[in-house]
Amino acid sequence: MERKVVHTERAPAAIGTYSQAVRVGSTVYLSGQIPLDPASMELVEGDMERQITRVFDNLQAVAEAAGGSLAHIAKLNIYLTDLSHFALVNQVMARYFREPYPARAAVGVAQLPKGAAVEMDAVMELG
Repeated sequence: MERKVVHTERAPAAIGTYSQAVRVGSTVYLSGQIPLDPASMELVEGDMERQITRVFDNLQAVAEAAGGSLAHIAKLNIYLTDLSHFALVNQVMARYFREPYPARAAVGVAQLPKGAAVEMDAVMELG
């Protein structure tokens, strides 16, 4: 099956050897997004809600560049350096998603790239 690389200027550029997303058939694999501002490529400043919001905005931009939307996400993975922020993730997520919600995992991790407190990746189905 052909692989198509997805790229948008509305989300942060890759900071390593990866693509923002890769489409294989009707499935799109979205790389992890941290709360980087796409223009400055710096972590957003401010409280955790602002950081979580930036991550969802970045995921949304990549999903749209791939021809879909957050509504097409079948699986969402959330990585937090502090699981006490899990309830806040749910609150912010409710602004971006409607039922049926995607399958999801939330994992506590020791560290994330660039010292971020949150990262999310996803699998999107466009079929």
